[in-house]
Amino acid sequence: MSLTNATPLQVAQAARTGSRKLAVLSAAERNASLTAIHEALAEGKEEVLAANGKDLEEANKAAAGGHLSQSLVKRLDLGKKGKYEDMLQGILDVRDLEDPINKTTARTLLDDNLVLSRITCPIGVLLIIFEARPEVIANISALAIKSGNAAILKGGKESYHSFAAIASIISQALSQTAVPSDCLQLVQTHDVVSDLLKLDTYIDLCIPRGGNKLVRYVKDSTAIPVLGHADGICTTYLCADYPADKAVKIIVDAKTSYPAGCNALEQLLVDEAALTTTLPAVAEALLQKGVSLRCDAASLAALKGTLDPHSAALLQEATDQDFDFEFLDFVLAIKTVHSLDEAITHINTHSSHHTDAILTFDSAAANTFLAAIDSSSVYWNTSTRMADGQRYGFGTEVGISTNKIHSRGPVGLEGLTIYKWTIAGDAQVSTEYGAGGKAWKHVKLPLSDDEMVAQNDEERELLRKFRAGKAAVSDI
Repeated sequence: MSLTNATPLQVAQAARTGSRKLAVLSAAERNASLTAIHEALAEGKEEVLAANGKDLEEANKAAAGGHLSQSLVKRLDLGKKGKYEDMLQGILDVRDLEDPINKTTARTLLDDNLVLSRITCPIGVLLIIFEARPEVIANISALAIKSGNAAILKGGKESYHSFAAIASIISQALSQTAVPSDCLQLVQTHDVVSDLLKLDTYIDLCIPRGGNKLVRYVKDSTAIPVLGHADGICTTYLCADYPADKAVKIIVDAKTSYPAGCNALEQLLVDEAALTTTLPAVAEALLQKGVSLRCDAASLAALKGTLDPHSAALLQEATDQDFDFEFLDFVLAIKTVHSLDEAITHINTHSSHHTDAILTFDSAAANTFLAAIDSSSVYWNTSTRMADGQRYGFGTEVGISTNKIHSRGPVGLEGLTIYKWTIAGDAQVSTEYGAGGKAWKHVKLPLSDDEMVAQNDEERELLRKFRAGKAAVSDI
């Protein structure tokens, strides 16, 4: 990784050159670099946390003055709840995943000795722009190297010291490996984002990691394809048949385990029949955790009639704006619905298409919900906080996408690859085929020759000849 003050054009050109070199490295060479990064960051923990402490001190001053949100401060803290250890483990998890590139995903016999293949490959050069979240450097570095992509990283000033420390350690680690240093670059120069966003000739994909303002700015300012999400307005629909103890467990986790996360619960839709049965237990548990409940008229009336006077006094009236807002805090909007169709319509209208869930034992209702909700992740009887690359088994993630092309939901290695088509032939040309010429065979083949299985003695002999180079694929 290079800590650079080069111009945006120089950075992008160097990344493009580095990406071409990285793409042809073996899986063993790429994995070895991840081992080196992990060991270096483990040894440099105290150095990184000391730098992170400086960022936190400055961020808390900014937050106290109203210049920085508390949600950003929370995302900045690398020493909280084992976050540093999770960052380190994510590098190993990515290293140990199957190599995502150079995999054959389809093969077609076009004609004798003319085979079309679809093979996975890196996207090329990634531009990642992010606020806070210093662990993003390690996450992106691991995912980029494993998937064969170069990455240009531009972080926010609120975590400058953390970024510099992590980048320096990674740079030193990579200098001992086969990975070119230009494959990973942390841009330090101020005010370069607008120039980087113009370099679509060299940069293949932009991934903004931050709040709505950042993501909207990036999407409105570039011709580079953008992968990401602007908001995390996540909703859970509580049906009347779902038991209170399980509902409390799921909803409390979804709202309170990490309110600043984009997968935290922001809205609770409640079946009218559950207002006086299940909802009071859920509301009481949330209030005890310090969650402010903003209720529509029906849920407010029901809870005031069922909760004790002290708890009922903590309830607030919801406004229309509360159902289109990402709180990122201990605040939850509650709305009453009268049917599954109404819940689906509300979510598809007001959610940000990030992650939404239904709590019910009715499999027919659940399957309808899963099919009808237009979000990148849709759950049945679990917490929206499950939306995470590490929890999905991706090792870590580069972000969460609400896009409807290429990649959706938590984006791991697979989301950072694309594919190319190859043809292996024997002097065939296009004019040999078509009207008056040869006919295409278009026979689907196994993904590898080793997958061809003989069914009888004749086929076994043909397969033996094929593997010895004495028979064509079309003979098998």
